[in-house]
Order: sequence, then C-alpha cells, then structure tokens
Amino acid sequence: MTPEKRIEAFRRMLEARPDEPFARYSLAMALRGAGQGEEAVREFEELRRRSPGYVPAYLMLGQLLETMGRGTEAAAAYQAGIAAARQAGNDHARGELEQALDLLRAQG
Repeated sequence: MTPEKRIEAFRRMLEARPDEPFARYSLAMALRGAGQGEEAVREFEELRRRSPGYVPAYLMLGQLLETMGRGTEAAAAYQAGIAAARQAGNDHARGELEQALDLLRAQG
C-alpha cells in the first residue's frame, strides 16, 4: 500500500469513528512518515484533545516537533505526556518521556 493510500484509509476510518484514538494516531504517524509534518502535528494535537490519556501520542508529537525545530513546543508535549503517563500509571512511558525531555533540555 502506498503512503497516500494508507493516509486515505485512515481518513476514511476517522470519518466513520472520529473519536477512535488508534486510527487518529495511525493517521498522524502515516502523515509523519510521508513528510507531511504540519498536518501530522495537527492530527496529534487533535488526538490529544479528543483522547488526552492516549500516552503514545505525546512522545511522537514531541519528537516530530523537535525535528521541525520547535523545541519549546516539544518540551511542552513531553511535559504533558509525563503528566498523562503518571495519571495512567504508565511508568515505562513516563520514563521515556522524561528521558526525551532531559535530552532536549541538554541540547538547549
């Protein structure tokens, strides 16, 4: 399946179920992989709005923002993810997010 067809398939899934977090996450990741960073950021942000407890989105969003040179926004995404992971009791994800935040801070 081409990246364009994959993106279109996820869009169709979201038309039917706009609050489905995995479909929105998958769309954001497909957009990221296709080099459509700004659109991927919008989808990750929409995912955070609709499903704030969907912890994997925060790390991916932060990493994407870092690659786009938007370190302040990346740090905010990591911090929000740390809070979401703590609330979910997901220590593994919290540790990954804290490590990403520490690395970002060390670079700046």
